[in-house]
Amino acid sequence: MIAEREVHNLDWTVRLRTIADRLRHKLNRTVRRGAVLVAAAMVAVFGLPSAAMAEDNYYKTCEYDYASCQTGVAAGLVEGQCMTASLSYGSTSVCVDYDGDYVYVRDGRADGYAAIGYVGSANGVSDRLCRNNHGYGTWVRCNFDWVEAGSHSASGGYLEQYYIMDLSYLWSWSGK
Repeated sequence: MIAEREVHNLDWTVRLRTIADRLRHKLNRTVRRGAVLVAAAMVAVFGLPSAAMAEDNYYKTCEYDYASCQTGVAAGLVEGQCMTASLSYGSTSVCVDYDGDYVYVRDGRADGYAAIGYVGSANGVSDRLCRNNHGYGTWVRCNFDWVEAGSHSASGGYLEQYYIMDLSYLWSWSGK
């Protein structure tokens, strides 16, 4: 009878240990998952740039002080001197309003790439990029402030990815 009780108690002890081990395992797994979730949330909140910070950092050159990059706002009325790049460069149209320092860019091809207008300057900020990410057939306007004196050039094309941009020279002008 004593032996039966010992076996019975031993059986309950084994069962309790098994239940405790299962609960400990589930608790550890839950804690690990929670820690991973908290870490992922912290990376998303603190580690990644906000949309506002990343919006105008769409090309590798945009990181530097010698460049000014903007994402254009929708434009209706286009002003200034205009030219269009060939089909090889996305049929991108670029217009420059010299008096207002505005650059207008039209996406001329439904290819999924953002159209780019580029203004190069010999004085001040040398590279200005205006991105049209609104899609085929749309116009955007970027408002740059460049030094009027010196030579300038305009180019148009498209942004393939962060490290690849295809531009075609369109025209140049000089200010006094």
